[in-house]
Amino acid sequence: MNILISNDDGVFAPGILAAKQAVEDLANVCVVAPDKNNSSVGRRLTLFKHLEINQCELEDGSPAYSVSGSPADCVVVGADYVMDAKPDLVISGINQGVNISCDITSSGTVCAAFEAVSLGIPAIAASLFMDPKTSYRQDENGNWYMEYDFTLAKKVLHDIVSKIIDDGFPEGVDLFNLNVPSNYDSEEVKITHLSHKMLDKQVIDNTDEEKREIFNYPLEDNQESDGLIMITPDLVKDYEEGSDGYALMVDRCPSLTPLKVNMTYDDLKNW
Repeated sequence: MNILISNDDGVFAPGILAAKQAVEDLANVCVVAPDKNNSSVGRRLTLFKHLEINQCELEDGSPAYSVSGSPADCVVVGADYVMDAKPDLVISGINQGVNISCDITSSGTVCAAFEAVSLGIPAIAASLFMDPKTSYRQDENGNWYMEYDFTLAKKVLHDIVSKIIDDGFPEGVDLFNLNVPSNYDSEEVKITHLSHKMLDKQVIDNTDEEKREIFNYPLEDNQESDGLIMITPDLVKDYEEGSDGYALMVDRCPSLTPLKVNMTYDDLKNW
């Protein structure tokens, strides 16, 4: 099997190395990913503009390619230009952050998998859910940082790809959306459906000094403080049973959601 791996966190993000390590004993692996973070860009494509592509090395010394474009760009470039033949499977991730619910259409990770499906390639989007209560650590200087533990995510991703090699992709499924908690109660993978939404969003403006202090958003070059606003997200806490959010937040176990890219509702005969 030939596998193309991409992501939206950037080619040097720890999650893409974890994805490669998870499946490199099962297949020939090629890594093509954005040269910088492209989170929340959805399925953006760069058309009729030049893209820069460079060969680089991952932390373990293995080769990879960086592309000055979006995750969807990287899937197209990897499948149609870098690899000698169309890959048998695309893996997008492992994303450093959760990707669940109908909000996945804004995710660069999941939409890279969507792009793979449009090329006729089955795909897996893989993400790591990190509970802020258990994932933050403090270094010797007192600075806080997020610790990423991909151990279970790598194991689950390996098992899923191994099953695909043995049994093929399930009929009628275009892609899998996999989310694995870094701090878990069970390793059992639950088959789930998409929650209604993942994020509650609010708009704050630059005149709200209290909110500015909480979110600590600096002004960019050439920006005036008057008239600036920012959309801020809060993670939804309540999810219906059987959904991806319920598996992660309540059951605290991996969630695997089978998806179809064609969103057509085909029964409007009596409308």
